[in-house]
Amino acid sequence: MTSFKLAYVPGATPAKWVRTWGERVPEVPLTLVPVAAADAAALLRARDADAALLRSPIDRDGLHAIPLYTETTVVVVPKEHLIAAADEVSTGDLADEVVLHPLDDTLEWPALPGRPAVSRPETTADAIELVAAGVGVLVVPQSIARLHHRRDLTYRPVEDAPQSSVALSWPEEETTDLMEQFIGIVRGRTVNSTRGRPAATAERQRAERKPAAAKAAKSAKAAKPARRNTGGGAGKRRRRA
Repeated sequence: MTSFKLAYVPGATPAKWVRTWGERVPEVPLTLVPVAAADAAALLRARDADAALLRSPIDRDGLHAIPLYTETTVVVVPKEHLIAAADEVSTGDLADEVVLHPLDDTLEWPALPGRPAVSRPETTADAIELVAAGVGVLVVPQSIARLHHRRDLTYRPVEDAPQSSVALSWPEEETTDLMEQFIGIVRGRTVNSTRGRPAATAERQRAERKPAAAKAAKSAKAAKPARRNTGGGAGKRRRRA
């Protein structure tokens, strides 16, 4: 059976697009494939997924990419931390903090804020554990903070931190009809839009609409009342004198 495989990196939320796919293309199952941010591009090049929701920076070699949205960057801290009392902070406010920098960090820092930790955590999940233990703080995209939500932690926006963008990517020369369908869904095209639907489907629906339109026009013409002669007897034959 034909299927469509969509890979997604941690924090990406494809649920609404998956629901729309199920409504519009119920005959083709959509399979979700979770993948680490660092491995997403390689997964596409290996053709182990039809498309992927991945984070910038993107190695575009052999891949198409459509930017989707940019996330707010936040700092994750224990709930009793002083930062938790603020609505928003800057990187300068982190100068005296130990800022953890996990190996799978997705942010591009020109210079890391705060004080460096003794070592880099292997993963963001490990860094979250260290934040909970009071070892340091962690700066991540907001969706990552939500993904690793804990009752003893909170987060606040960092106004001047680098931001992470999420894009839809797929292999070059692999823009199939199904891929066009998914692009249309992600871009918010309506079900009646020709773009984003297989050409055969669009052509069939156009062909189905033509007879219906012709029938409607014929019915409207038949229902139109005949014009009355308002010439005041001009059309009557004159009586001979």
